[in-house]
Amino acid sequence: MRSGGLTAVGDNRIKDVLVLGGGTAGWMTASYLGRALGPTVRITVLEAPAIPRIGVGEATIPNLQKVFFDFLGLSEEEWMPECNASFKMGIRFVNWRTPGTGEAEARPHGTGQDHFDHLFGLLPSHDNLPLSHYWTYKRLAGATDKPFDYACYVQPAVFDKKLSPRFLDGTRWASYAWHFDASLVADFLRRFAVEKQGAVHIEDKFTEAEVDQRGHVTAITTESGRRLEADLFVDCSGFRGLLINQVMKEPFLDMSDHLLNDRAVATQVPHDDETHGVEPFTSAIAMSSGWTWKIPMLGRFGTGYVYSSRFASQDEATAEFCRMWGLDPEKQPLNHVKFRVGRNRRAWVKNVVGIGLASCFLEPLESTGIYFVYAALYHLVKHFPDKRFDPVPVDRFNREIETMFDDTRDFVQAHFSFAPRNDTAFWRACKELELTDDFKEKVALYKAGLGVNLPVTDEANYYGNFEAEFRNFWSNANYYCVFTGLDVLPDHSLSLLSHRPSSVESAEAAFAEVGHRRDELLKSLPSTYDYLRRLHNK
Repeated sequence: MRSGGLTAVGDNRIKDVLVLGGGTAGWMTASYLGRALGPTVRITVLEAPAIPRIGVGEATIPNLQKVFFDFLGLSEEEWMPECNASFKMGIRFVNWRTPGTGEAEARPHGTGQDHFDHLFGLLPSHDNLPLSHYWTYKRLAGATDKPFDYACYVQPAVFDKKLSPRFLDGTRWASYAWHFDASLVADFLRRFAVEKQGAVHIEDKFTEAEVDQRGHVTAITTESGRRLEADLFVDCSGFRGLLINQVMKEPFLDMSDHLLNDRAVATQVPHDDETHGVEPFTSAIAMSSGWTWKIPMLGRFGTGYVYSSRFASQDEATAEFCRMWGLDPEKQPLNHVKFRVGRNRRAWVKNVVGIGLASCFLEPLESTGIYFVYAALYHLVKHFPDKRFDPVPVDRFNREIETMFDDTRDFVQAHFSFAPRNDTAFWRACKELELTDDFKEKVALYKAGLGVNLPVTDEANYYGNFEAEFRNFWSNANYYCVFTGLDVLPDHSLSLLSHRPSSVESAEAAFAEVGHRRDELLKSLPSTYDYLRRLHNK
């Protein structure tokens, strides 16, 4: 017999979810699950107010709006002003080929002599092939010395002028992501989850967990004596992994043999936007023992030096970092962070799911920290359990997270392994790191002139297909931007083009169209500063 749509054997639905930890990951989790599950599930966030939040400025990737904020029903105009958000059309890599510590980048008008851009958006195509193949054909034939990014995209010239990815009427002409203050995002989502969705917010400190005979967590207790029961626990407690690592004893797989950096020193720097403009990109500036990020927002920029403690002490890294920006290390507020590199063997164990830093961490070279959070949330909802916790969806979830992380780790490692720079012990050591077999295969495909992945030609389908977002994020264009920028070229061009001389010849019109479009945009776009002032009503 059935009653209310439920079988007589009982109701196995998850009714209570407890999120351990607030911050960006915790409140993204609460708001996303609140939207996906509705009022049938009570969501409680236990947040220890005394624990500081990690991060000074945050950069993201383009699918954040489509996959996360659109899902919540929030437009850019609603959330961006609340979070001091600005635009990011890509990443500019400075000094990854030649020695330097970024002093040119620190000067208001400088972009560094040695730079290349990793750009968002689809690569233009011609005759059903991406322009990357035609550029390679020309470059290897000695027919062009124009860099890949400037030849195939309009964005680098827009970067140079610090112009906006939107016209003043709001029309969007380019794919972009965002920069924002992560603490403001957490506060905004907390208000949204509590006031709009009914989430329960408890400020208290976790002390211990109760575990039943199956090894499932049944409740946690707090410093003030609260006992909080739940069916599903989401661990957003950061690097400590209070539930997933300490209670469930899930091992963390250290991957410092792939990536050497394990420390960061970070701060915020005031900026005269009216005089110098706001850059619509993240900068990644190579240093002696790592790299420094620069994340522009209105009135200031967030910055931090990610370095390896094997090659620089905290004092040495701090001195190099402050010298680059002209800061006094004795007076400047600095945030020193020690991080673990790698992932949990399993992100989901029994009835505990790790999200954010409690699950995995990669240095933010490709701005994947926030991405890892909402990608995991998407897959958690897709594989959402009932109280029986069938191992099949749990195992599938874990495979998805493993693949997502490992592919990204390989891509980030390639930046260091293939960088021509070798002037310090750190950069020489990066050349000795072993690449995984899967990534070696991708490199071989690229070197053979075939590209790494099949090109995506339908932007509307790409941004509307969530599975494509998560399964094929590092596309052919991503690899070409980074590899060519690091002077890693294919050994030969796509063999098919030798049979299409007319296609090669007519491709010149496609390259010319890039230049024509670039010139039109340079004449008509507002500055990023002017557009942001209008958006933020300043």
